[in-house]
Amino acid sequence: MTSSTTPLHYLSLAEAAAALAAGRVSSAELTDAVIARAEAVEPRLRALLSADPASARAQAQASDARRAGGGSLGPLDGIPIGLKDVIAVRDQPLTAGSRMLEKFISPYDATVTRRLREAGAVLYGRHNCDEFAMGSSTENSAFHPTGNPWALDRVPGGSSGGSAAALAAGEALATLGSDTGGSIRQPAALCGVVGLKPTYGRVSRFGLVAYASSLDQIGPFGRTVEDVALVLQAIAGHDERDSTSVGAAAEDFAAALSAPSVPRRLGLPREYFGEGLDPEVAVAVERAVTHYRELGCEVREVSLPHTPYCLDTYYVLATAEASSNLARYDGIRYGHRCAAPRDLHDLYFRSRAEGFGAEVKRRIILGTYVLSSGYYDAYYLRAQKVRTLVRQDFLRAFEQVDALLTPTSPIPAFRRGEKANPLAMYLCDIYTIGANLAGLPAMSVPCGFTRAGLPVGFQLIGKPLGESELLAIGHAYDRVHQWGRRRPNL
Repeated sequence: MTSSTTPLHYLSLAEAAAALAAGRVSSAELTDAVIARAEAVEPRLRALLSADPASARAQAQASDARRAGGGSLGPLDGIPIGLKDVIAVRDQPLTAGSRMLEKFISPYDATVTRRLREAGAVLYGRHNCDEFAMGSSTENSAFHPTGNPWALDRVPGGSSGGSAAALAAGEALATLGSDTGGSIRQPAALCGVVGLKPTYGRVSRFGLVAYASSLDQIGPFGRTVEDVALVLQAIAGHDERDSTSVGAAAEDFAAALSAPSVPRRLGLPREYFGEGLDPEVAVAVERAVTHYRELGCEVREVSLPHTPYCLDTYYVLATAEASSNLARYDGIRYGHRCAAPRDLHDLYFRSRAEGFGAEVKRRIILGTYVLSSGYYDAYYLRAQKVRTLVRQDFLRAFEQVDALLTPTSPIPAFRRGEKANPLAMYLCDIYTIGANLAGLPAMSVPCGFTRAGLPVGFQLIGKPLGESELLAIGHAYDRVHQWGRRRPNL
C-alpha cells in the first residue's frame, strides 16, 4: 500500500527501518521530516505539549554515526518515536496534561524510555492527553484540546489522543500511550491507527504517572500491526523496579507474524454487539469478521455475562486508586503550590483546587467516597469481587476460542463538546474496559471508514500473555487491508 512517493513522515516503521538498513535514507532525514511535519500541522492539530527538536536531531546524528560504523542497534535505531506526556523522559517536561505538573521536569527516564534509547530510537515529542489520563477525548487536557486528523472539529479519543493523532498526522513513525480503560485502543480506532494494550505486567510501569495502578499499562501505537510488534519487542520484559512486572520469557513478537498460519477460533461476545453500537461501525466490524471467515477461521458467538457490570466496577476501582495515587500532589514536595498560604490546611486546599481540573476532582471525590468508612465494603470490596467474575468470564470464553473480536468504540469520532455529560463520555469505553479489569492483552486494528470519512476499528482480546498470537491474528487482516496506511488530508 506504499510507494516511492510516500513522504518520509508517513513511512511505516518497518519500511523506515528497511530504508535505514539499506542506506536509502538517514535518521537525520527521517527526523527532519517528522519535525517539519509537526511544525506544519501543529497550529491546527495541537497534538504536542512540548518538543525538543535539537535533542531529536542530536539523537538522529548519533544513530547515523553508529550505522556508519557498522553498529546498528536494531530496527528501531534512528526511528522517530513520540511519547504520551505521562511517561518520564529525563530532562523533559512531564505534565500529565495538568496544571499541577505544569513546571515539572522529569529527573529520570521511565523504563520504557530507557529501553527505547537502548534500541536507538529518536525520542521526539511529548503528546497531549486528558489530565492524568482521565478521559476519552483529550478535551480534559489543562492546556488545549487536540483535533482528530481526519476531522479537526472532532476528538481524537483519549486519554492518549495526542499520541494517536500525532501518528495519524505524520508527526512520528510510532508512539507510546497508556491504557487504563481503553486509552490506547479507543483513540487508535478514532484516528485510524493500530493500538495495543499489553497484558498487565508485560511492560514496566516504572516512570508512568500513576492513575489507577492495578489497571494502567503502557503500550504502542503504529501504522501497522507489524510496527506495533517491533515497538513491543523493544519495551516488553521484566523490570525489578516495577513490583507488578511479570517474569515472562522473552518473545520475538515480530517473528510471530511470519509464523505458519493455522485457522483460529474467534469469539464474538454477544454483549458487545447490542444497543448503542453505531450502524456504520457494526457494518465495518462485520466485514472484518467476514475476512476471517474467508481465511478459514472458525467464528462463534460467546457470552461474557458480567459485561453489564464492567463500567460501574471500573469507575469504583479506578477512582479509588486515583484518590490514593493523587494524594501525593499536596503542594509540599513538587507540583503546583498556591501563593501565600495562610496555614497548612490552606496550602493543601488551594494547591489542589488550583492544580487539578474538573474531571480529576470528580474522580478523586468519587474515589474518596467509595473508600470511606462505611462504604468500603459496599462499593470497593464488592467491585473487586465483580472484577474477579469479569476475569472468569473471559477465561471461560478462552476455553472455546483463541481470541475475541469486538468493536473497539461504539461510535466513530464525535464532535468536540458533544459529550459534555460525563456519563455519556464514560460509555465511550464500554467495549474496552473489560480487558483492563481482566488484565488481558487487547489491540485495536483499523477496519474501514464511515460515509463521513471517519475511521473505524475492531478490537481483538487475547489470552493472558498471548500477545504473539494476538498480533498474528491482527496481522492476518492488517497485511491485506492496511487501513492504517491511509493519510488524512490536513
